[in-house]
Amino acid sequence: MSADHLAVEVTGLDVTFATDGGAVHAVRGIDLDVREREVLAIVGESGSGKTVTARTLLGLLPETATASGAVVVSGTDVVALRGERLRAFRGSEAAMIFQEPMTALNPVFPVGWQIAEGIRSHEKISKRAARRRAVDMLRKVGIPDPERRANDYPHQFSGGQKQRIVIAQALALGPRVLVADEPTTALDVTVQAEILDLLRQVRDEFGTAIVLITHNMGVVADLADRVCVMYRGEIVETAPVEELFRAPQAEYTRALLAAVPRLEIADRAFRGGEDEAPVVQARALEIVYPGRFGAAGFRAVSGVDLEIRPGEVLGLVGESGSGKSTIGRAIAGLTTVTGGSLDVLGVEMNGVRERQLRPHRHGLGFVFQDPASSFNPLLTVGACVAEPLIVQGEARTVAEAEERVVDLLEAVRLPADFARRYPHELSGGQRQRASLARALTLEPRLVVADEPTSALDVSVQATVLELFQDLQERFGFACLFITHDLAVVDLLAHRVAVLHGGRIVEQGATAQVLGAPTDPYTRRLIDALPVPDPVLQAERRAARRP
Repeated sequence: MSADHLAVEVTGLDVTFATDGGAVHAVRGIDLDVREREVLAIVGESGSGKTVTARTLLGLLPETATASGAVVVSGTDVVALRGERLRAFRGSEAAMIFQEPMTALNPVFPVGWQIAEGIRSHEKISKRAARRRAVDMLRKVGIPDPERRANDYPHQFSGGQKQRIVIAQALALGPRVLVADEPTTALDVTVQAEILDLLRQVRDEFGTAIVLITHNMGVVADLADRVCVMYRGEIVETAPVEELFRAPQAEYTRALLAAVPRLEIADRAFRGGEDEAPVVQARALEIVYPGRFGAAGFRAVSGVDLEIRPGEVLGLVGESGSGKSTIGRAIAGLTTVTGGSLDVLGVEMNGVRERQLRPHRHGLGFVFQDPASSFNPLLTVGACVAEPLIVQGEARTVAEAEERVVDLLEAVRLPADFARRYPHELSGGQRQRASLARALTLEPRLVVADEPTSALDVSVQATVLELFQDLQERFGFACLFITHDLAVVDLLAHRVAVLHGGRIVEQGATAQVLGAPTDPYTRRLIDALPVPDPVLQAERRAARRP
């Protein structure tokens, strides 16, 4: 393909960051290109250099970065751009879709105004004309009733709708190149499928070249035309998507693909605990969040029946807003039960008082989705892990708990000297292992794990899931595992319950529910899950078309 048809051409790109600990070489002399109407996926672990490379395309590197080489986007060398020329380039020639839409949208302005202001900052156009274009873009990305909803604020939209608005914002000036940095990471599988369809439509209808940054190999198989694999700042392999999945050449690529969890409908039937009382038993459970200023409350959970037996893993799946995290928080005593019955470790949670619950808290551990926000950044990892012992009066100081902390860190495969580090000094996967150690500090009978691997790279996720499975079998705790990833449920759970609109629409043995679902919503979840096979994914996509 001639250079005239290249939307992006990167030659000898080298990026170094100046840090207090010395220079960090993030990208090492890489070459890549993206053709018009092509989706190039750049994949690799955290720290591989993929996001640094993507940000270079828009001149978004911080002042601490030194970049050399040529980065030509739409015929312009971005490395040489400064000031007003760089500002004019962004949006009109290349635009970016960020991973978290709430960081890209201003919470105090209506979404239509934000898109219109982006247009007016680049073009001499009236406010009325800019608003018309903003409404038109919202319509094109599938926001219903865009004339009215253009006046709404970001918090009034769902996660998938917010991502659509960010895409509309990026497309408003008709850029030739769109950089999408993990655009579906935090989304449910059904919403993710809609966003992938939208990006495919953007490529086909607008002729846009897309650079996709992701660690989800199912997304790569579904959307990408070619794949570029990065490792420690270097490109180890580039190939058409079907060729890469069929016959990967680099050892690292093979390891990356081997780590991808797949829906294999494993039979993990639970055969135990029948003679013991359930550690969790819900009957007609209801949870209503009170309304503000006299408004009606929001019913998050309605009429839910479920139980978890000792030593059993129950996978709880569903879309955002289905009520799954609300149930997890109610089990942990962090959300008030407003109706029905919820018995946790022999304690009725409906009407329970904190002083009644406190003696039983040692029997329950909680693993949060983002350990970075759940750890105290001022405490060492050892102090964070020891904290439950001190709160429950089983140790007076961190030093007194040191032996237990070291045992736990070694159980989650972290060196003992990590106890002296601070949370920010650990990688995402290491922090999640430390979070597991803290959850197990008091040897709980029950662990609630709320999306503990959703933000992790595929290889790190595989390591954490293997560790979780090993710990569950070793310590024998029961677990409520909350996730939107059905492949993870298939790997870990003995049984699965599917939530939709605050109600359980289907539950049973994992192999039964995933292998022969009876509810249309469960089938829709399974059909929307992208599989790491480009050929099969294309067939499934064709079958979904009306």
